[in-house]
Amino acid sequence: MSRYTREDIKRICQEEKVKFIRLQFTDIFGTMKNVAITVQQLDKALNNQMMFDGSSIEGFVRIEESDMYLYPDPDSFVIFPWSSGQGKVARLICDVYNADGTPFEGCPRNTLKRVLKEAEDMGYRMCVGPEAEFFLFHMDEDGKPTTNTHDNAGYFDLGPVDLGESARQEMCITLEQMGFEIEASHHELAPGQHEIDFKYDDALATADNVMTFKMVVRIVAQRHGLHATFMPKPVYGIAGSGMHLNQSLFCGEDNAFYDPNGELELSDVAMYYVGGLMEHAPAITAVTNPLVNSYKRLVSGYEAPVYIAWSGQNRSPLIRIPANRGVGTRVELRSPDPACNPYLALAVTLKAGLEGIKKRILPPDPVNCNIYDMTEQERLDGHIPRLPSNLANAIRALEADRVIQEALGQHIYNRYVEAKKIEWDEYKVQVTPWELKRYISKF
Repeated sequence: MSRYTREDIKRICQEEKVKFIRLQFTDIFGTMKNVAITVQQLDKALNNQMMFDGSSIEGFVRIEESDMYLYPDPDSFVIFPWSSGQGKVARLICDVYNADGTPFEGCPRNTLKRVLKEAEDMGYRMCVGPEAEFFLFHMDEDGKPTTNTHDNAGYFDLGPVDLGESARQEMCITLEQMGFEIEASHHELAPGQHEIDFKYDDALATADNVMTFKMVVRIVAQRHGLHATFMPKPVYGIAGSGMHLNQSLFCGEDNAFYDPNGELELSDVAMYYVGGLMEHAPAITAVTNPLVNSYKRLVSGYEAPVYIAWSGQNRSPLIRIPANRGVGTRVELRSPDPACNPYLALAVTLKAGLEGIKKRILPPDPVNCNIYDMTEQERLDGHIPRLPSNLANAIRALEADRVIQEALGQHIYNRYVEAKKIEWDEYKVQVTPWELKRYISKF
């Protein structure tokens, strides 16, 4: 059942004296875009008549195919808490459609909807709880971000050591005002690193929430004179930022991953889902870890997963099964980072899990020891492969995986691979500070 009708939205805008509406959508690389309209244009927007130039958005369409339309989702309506007085601003999250009224296949939100429909046809509904980490850094005198941290706190520390606590508290309050249910917030492992966890929800709502969450964190940080970044590994020698994805499938109100009589109280569906994730993990990584920088986080020694394995409470493998059972039974995929496009990340992970269910792909035995402490030979003997070590390897894995290509759709797959190959080629020819420091005086 929808939260809002068109009449609800128009009434609220009138009562709250809303002046502007931001029609938001996301490009294939996970960047939020928006078209701002006055409230007088709201009827036109709600009638799906707002047009924009798709050729101006990277990865969308060519100039001769540029007319595209924004179809707002009424359930996404919210008034920004930081807008007030006579100039309140609201937003609606939109799907992108072609001029002929068909869903645009380059719209990430449409892509996730398509895979969710596949799950629905199999009798499943996907729920997801993300754990997104971020850094708060000082800005320089010109207002540009630095990598200077504002504290020396560590995991679960609190003020006065955690100097970002007041900013984080305002982030939580703002998110709650926008309808989020905040479950926890805390200082993370690295200096200047934070995490805010919000309640799991249906996959589409969760992807929308991740995009809103990142926007709010950045805005509130700026109000505190700080820069918030979701870059996976901004500082050498300390932990990077991840976004663990806790995933469940439901059949009606029942968690399809739970079976009180199964091994570890997990159902066959849960095991097949894990098997599918492991089978397609290399290709998934190209989407869940989309940057050259993402692979600076996926290294041993900083709690990020490197090896394709699964376990219960052991946190070193790619996939962990948290202790909760019953309705809380879930699979935690630990590799994604917060730079990923959440719509595409959920689409490819769900597609892999569904493929596991369809083909009854059982995972290997769980690995319950610390994989980082194993020798290379022990990992070889245990048939424990590793995730791609860089973006180029991840893209090659994606090019070889028809299932994950199908999840993305041909348009997004082609544009995404093309852009990421360019990104890798540009990175390869850079001369880094590490190289200058190591070689310039020696050779």
